[in-house]
Amino acid sequence: MFKRSRVLAVTLLATVLVTASACSKDDDSTAGGGTAAGSSGELKKVTYETAFGAVGRDSFIWVAKEKGYFKDAGIDITIEKGAGNVQNLTAIKTGQAQFAALDFTGAEIQAGKGEFTNWRAVAAIHQQTLVSIMTTNPAITKPTDLAGKTVATGKGSVSELLFPAYAKQAGLDAKTVTMQGSPTTALNGLMAQNRVDALSTFLLSKKALETVSKKTVTVMPYSEYLSDLFGNAIIAREETITSDKALVQKFTDAAMKGLQYTLDHPDEAAAILNKAEPTAAVPAAIGEINAMKPYVSSPNGAKLGHIDQERVARSIAVLQGNGLMPAGLTPDKIVDFSFIPAS
Repeated sequence: MFKRSRVLAVTLLATVLVTASACSKDDDSTAGGGTAAGSSGELKKVTYETAFGAVGRDSFIWVAKEKGYFKDAGIDITIEKGAGNVQNLTAIKTGQAQFAALDFTGAEIQAGKGEFTNWRAVAAIHQQTLVSIMTTNPAITKPTDLAGKTVATGKGSVSELLFPAYAKQAGLDAKTVTMQGSPTTALNGLMAQNRVDALSTFLLSKKALETVSKKTVTVMPYSEYLSDLFGNAIIAREETITSDKALVQKFTDAAMKGLQYTLDHPDEAAAILNKAEPTAAVPAAIGEINAMKPYVSSPNGAKLGHIDQERVARSIAVLQGNGLMPAGLTPDKIVDFSFIPAS
């Protein structure tokens, strides 16, 4: 699974290791670690931003709320629909949220550039990146078939940022591919109308693309060549971890309980999501949940949500080696490994 990226990661690993609140929209919220519980045992209020809107991959957070896992942990959670890394990291930075889900690899790059630094990942949702090439063109079956083709991707997205690294490891000259930056919501339409040859996007949208295009979709995961990169992760505000580590632990445990229930009961999880957010179609949500199952389990049998420190170091090495960020970032600056030990 590790293939060519492993060589580059091992080369740079030693260097990496050495260089190694306004909680909700309620009026009674406070910045930092949420509203403190008083002697009456009131719930602590926190705000959580989903990775992107209300879709299957984020349904576990609504499941955890519906099932009472947060309430049992003494937490009153407000769930806000996120809109990608920049919005979510901004919400964390300004104290509008204490927790969020986002694409960890994209956040690594942003932290490495010094753009957002006051957060730490506390749990992995996806153990591998979900960025993939997807196409309905039967002539494209491998990365090198993209030479001379046009690939649409979210403008400024992690999919766009990672493409040169993916192409390099897959034996494709990235300069032979035309990358067309487009709004994320327009990608499936472009492919369905044959206005582009392929998409660089998240593989969980495969079902939606099949529905829109009414064609078979070929998926080429970036993880085949960039196996050390994580997908979505839950992050916490650094100030929240410092001021109330017990709260972060309880939140993380409740969220992971919701994630496990979602994986075990995708139909029910999709229904819970739809109940909370009626625009979230149940079939699409079920499709996303089932599609992400293989990417959630830890490769070494570690606990659900565990983030392996050596893999984070290798991922940093890969990103630095491909020129996506300067040297200096170390795993401890972007992950608090204490919340979900390996076993």
